[in-house]
Amino acid sequence: MTERLDVAGLQRRLAEFAAARDWERYHTPKNLAAALSVEASELVEIFQWLTPEESERVMKDPDSAHRVTDEVADVLAYLLQFCEVLGIDALAALAAKIERNEERFPAAGGQ
Repeated sequence: MTERLDVAGLQRRLAEFAAARDWERYHTPKNLAAALSVEASELVEIFQWLTPEESERVMKDPDSAHRVTDEVADVLAYLLQFCEVLGIDALAALAAKIERNEERFPAAGGQ
């Protein structure tokens, strides 16, 4: 994939995908939040019984790496759709949250 990916472009593709299948009526904030939770749980399930050491090596096994990558994609897809429906700029929200956390939890050297 040589094109530059951007959040707005991905959100547009997801919206077009849903529209082509007449799924918009199901993409309510409640349903998208639930779907996001389910997909995040499926990501957790992959790591559920692994030791910390095994979890650090999960991407070295092609089958596990594929599963993790797919679940990450599902989580991100639902999060982007959720943000689109509610008019949230995900990157701006993240930047603001990082700023608040930097103020709230200053680095040890910054005190």
